[in-house]
Amino acid sequence: MKDHIKELNERFTKEMSQVCDQRSLEELRLAFLSKKGQVSQLMSELAKIPNEQKKEAGALINSFKQDIIKRFDDKLEEIKKAEEERLISSAESYDESLPEKRRKGSYHPITLVQRELEQIFASMGFDVEDYSEIVDDYHCFEALNIPKFHPARDMQDTYYLSTPNQLLKSHTSAAQNAIMYKYGKLLKENGRPIRAVFPGRCFRNEAIDACHENTFFQMEGIMIDKNISISNLIYFMKTMLSEVFERDVTVRLRPGFFPFVEPGFELDIQCLICNGDGCPSCKNTGWLELCPCGMIHPNVLRMGGINTEDDPYAYTGFAFGLGLTRLAMMKYGVKDIRTFNEGDLNALSQFVSK
Repeated sequence: MKDHIKELNERFTKEMSQVCDQRSLEELRLAFLSKKGQVSQLMSELAKIPNEQKKEAGALINSFKQDIIKRFDDKLEEIKKAEEERLISSAESYDESLPEKRRKGSYHPITLVQRELEQIFASMGFDVEDYSEIVDDYHCFEALNIPKFHPARDMQDTYYLSTPNQLLKSHTSAAQNAIMYKYGKLLKENGRPIRAVFPGRCFRNEAIDACHENTFFQMEGIMIDKNISISNLIYFMKTMLSEVFERDVTVRLRPGFFPFVEPGFELDIQCLICNGDGCPSCKNTGWLELCPCGMIHPNVLRMGGINTEDDPYAYTGFAFGLGLTRLAMMKYGVKDIRTFNEGDLNALSQFVSK
């Protein structure tokens, strides 16, 4: 058996030295490692030798097999590398003067609106913050004056995760408590007002139509200081809208209920797609809900560590929630909200960043 394996090894070495491409390497592999190859024939010869010699003979055959498998792998890498170098050396030189054929990309319209708003609010002294898309029940509801079993939760049917108390945030207001704790010390010790906006993606179990999606974008904003009033809220909203649309827009402020503000308002914008005549985007009302807002509820300020039970009105503030997705619809004249999530490049490529 030893002599036979030695003979096969010499034969293999000689034939391997003559291999120069993958085709001849594969032919050699089949000759030695296929079901009818030389190694299989060696295994069949084990039955013909005495039992006391089978163990040693089997070990020799297995060692020979593993050795040639490794040599096959090494040879294959060698051939591939040589082929690669040949292709590189024979390739034509690259002409830098040739025109670019790639199709230029563009930012998503919601990204454009978000960045524009971030610049506007930054110019007014607001910090731009980020917040997780996965939150716990406390920050999404309880810290916003929405206790368990409160009927207001029915308005925000969201997606709960398998981890207890974890969910996909249904509104960017979920970051309010964390922002208050982050900047509350500066407010109290240095008198620096809390001014922050925090954009993000939100999720709700919505019935999808031309103006509703189960995944959408908002931008939450808060300002907290002494003697903040509704007049401050209206000023910042008017300034923001005039900057975004670069023209006069018609808005209305009407009462609205949100547990985390008191009083609460709905800031609506006259539909810029139909100019107030009525269309599917505005549900034929001529108006589109754009910015729920109001004065931050005393309970929310207390749970955020801003005020205490002994002095619940030491600081006041306003909060607003901008619908970035709807704002992008109005700015760019997009009639169906589903356009933003469909990934249609023909529709999205028309938007060019500034």
